Amino acid sequence: MTGVATVAYSRLGITTVGSLGAPRRAGNKMTVWRHRTAAAFALALSLCPISGHAQNFWSDFFGGPAAKPAPCVLDKCLNGAAQKPAQGQPAPAQPVPDSAPTAQASPASAGPVAPGDFDFYLLTLSWSPGFCDSGGAAKSPDQCSAGSNLGFVVHGLWPQYQHGYPSDCDPSRPVSQIALRETDGVFPSQGLARYEWRKHGTCTGLSAEAFFASVRRARDSIAIPDAFKAPRDEQSVAPMSIQRAFAAANPGLRPETMAIGCARGELQDVRLCLSKDLRQFVNCPEVARATCRGQTIRVAPVL
Repeated sequence: MTGVATVAYSRLGITTVGSLGAPRRAGNKMTVWRHRTAAAFALALSLCPISGHAQNFWSDFFGGPAAKPAPCVLDKCLNGAAQKPAQGQPAPAQPVPDSAPTAQASPASAGPVAPGDFDFYLLTLSWSPGFCDSGGAAKSPDQCSAGSNLGFVVHGLWPQYQHGYPSDCDPSRPVSQIALRETDGVFPSQGLARYEWRKHGTCTGLSAEAFFASVRRARDSIAIPDAFKAPRDEQSVAPMSIQRAFAAANPGLRPETMAIGCARGELQDVRLCLSKDLRQFVNCPEVARATCRGQTIRVAPVL
């Protein structure tokens, strides 16, 4: 036992000779009591296995529990910084995305991502004078009336596949007046808004309110070039020049992410391909291939 006590005292940094009951030359009873208490404590320490749990116990006993690291949410800790590797340890590898975006642009602010089964959106901006010249007056008399002063208006925000598109996914779903109020100033008429909801909006997986809000966000994110805001004179323009004008006004937009629509040599619309979150332009080969190929097309003036 004396040997055990000696080893135990040594662990505690106490130098002693003799047995547990007789510390060397105790000066008084208090000294004897102190030595005996220390010896008993040392014996307990010597008999305790040196395991991770034991070490944690004695560390807590002498110094209090160690401070716990701040919890992290996803890859960010509560102190606002990502966890760092221990000194001398390599930093953890960062995940590599499966594929990079095909175009870099952020035309719209954050909003709901459509859960529907499709690849991207096609925002179609109709050129009102060209639409009206091509028989649109019978379909939308208010849009084509003299003094309407309409240039580019939203024809639709269409969910698309890389090849083809879905339509009429649930045409029986109703659309409320509250939802239709979201379309004021975006679609040229509520009749067109209703039609677009039935044919295309129901395929997005969004509610009518969320769909029309997305249409507004998409439209508000696109800058119309000055030359096409309200021209009062007829113009003859190459389709490529229209593409260049829109690309100059909208960083990240490229010929591979858009198309110019024409009919009988006259501008009908501009079509822009957007990601499902509406935050970037995306390549859309099938759409881009359908762009107008005429050397020049007529751009009717705004009335």
